[in-house]
Amino acid sequence: MKLSNLRSEYHQRICKEIIRIQPGEPPYPNFADKTNNASRKIAQGIIDRFHYSAVDENLKGQTTGGRFEVITRDFLQGAFDLLIHLRPGQWRYDTGLAISKFDQYIHLAELELLIKQNDELSTTLGKEYVIIPDIIVGRFPVQDDEINSTERVISPNDHIASLTPLRFNNSTTPQYLLHASISCKWTLRSDRGQNARAEALNLIRLRKGNLPHIVAVTAEPLPTRIASLALGTGDLDCVYHFALNELREAIIETTNEDQIDMLQTLIAGRRLRDISDLPFDLAI
Repeated sequence: MKLSNLRSEYHQRICKEIIRIQPGEPPYPNFADKTNNASRKIAQGIIDRFHYSAVDENLKGQTTGGRFEVITRDFLQGAFDLLIHLRPGQWRYDTGLAISKFDQYIHLAELELLIKQNDELSTTLGKEYVIIPDIIVGRFPVQDDEINSTERVISPNDHIASLTPLRFNNSTTPQYLLHASISCKWTLRSDRGQNARAEALNLIRLRKGNLPHIVAVTAEPLPTRIASLALGTGDLDCVYHFALNELREAIIETTNEDQIDMLQTLIAGRRLRDISDLPFDLAI
């Protein structure tokens, strides 16, 4: 019940702070493609199921994306807190934080500094090392007292388990562990999906330590466009739709066979899930 309420509140915030009606014949929600009839119908079908009448007010693209990140972060924090008994720990949730702040990628901090200071190095290496995920979930290392909370597991005199970053006592400057990197894509147009894939691949190859969860969240109404990001394996764990149940109903209502077939393919192939699934998947 509580998770259902959080999901409803999530959609209410998105409707209030992000979704707007764009002028056209007919007018369409701002996460639809104005040049695509199916996109407009499906997007309208989604907000109809929210029982929301979007206002006619323009929002800048960057503002839309930033708000989507913050609202999604807040939902995940609230939902993950409900599951703290499944995945105990001291967690942090941020937007706009570089991966070099985290244990698996702390070695990139010096490289980032050199890139910023040297134009030639920046031109040669590019900005691929300076990864700033839209949303991060981090976990702080645990104290020995917590490790020994139910029975004596380890002692500073044991001289074992002295290298694992999960143990607070193993470092003079303990760093958060990057638990999840979440890319937020309000819509999927042109190369936006490929940008998320490139970022995921860099997260994989640049790490020193455990690989964080790497996922994407989108409001894109067309499954055929979601497929550009979701299909395939090896980079993203999975793609999550901000309203998958409403998307499915809206698509069935349009009787668009191509979109229905692709949606079923993505769901059955375990490449697309609802935003409410993400907190549970992060608890794995």
